[in-house]
Amino acid sequence: MRLSNLADYAVVLMSAAARHCGEPRISAATLSAETGVPMTTVHKLVHLLVKAGLLRSVRGAGGGVKLSRPAAAISVADIIEAVEGPIAMTACVESGRHDCVLEGSCSVQPHWSAVNGAVRGALSGVTLASLTGAPA
Repeated sequence: MRLSNLADYAVVLMSAAARHCGEPRISAATLSAETGVPMTTVHKLVHLLVKAGLLRSVRGAGGGVKLSRPAAAISVADIIEAVEGPIAMTACVESGRHDCVLEGSCSVQPHWSAVNGAVRGALSGVTLASLTGAPA
């Protein structure tokens, strides 16, 4: 199992934003410069993270982004789900998905939700504050 580059970059950007939590806002250009994430990717991720309610954005001169809540209240799971959607180890864990050829005869399928819950729980237990040393 591996995170997409976009989800990885989202965690990196959110960590950078958390390190600037005492400032009014941080610009996309500063995020890009500090993290090495290309500007086009920064803009895409900022849009997704604002839409998910993890960042607040102000446009125009003096604009930028900031965390929408304390770093201790944002988990790695929140960030990943903002970019990739619900965490699902297999398609059969996602509600409404019925596209597996083994559905109906799979003896493992009933147990995937426990595995999925454990992974999501572990990611939920890691806060942005714990990654960055940002104030709680």
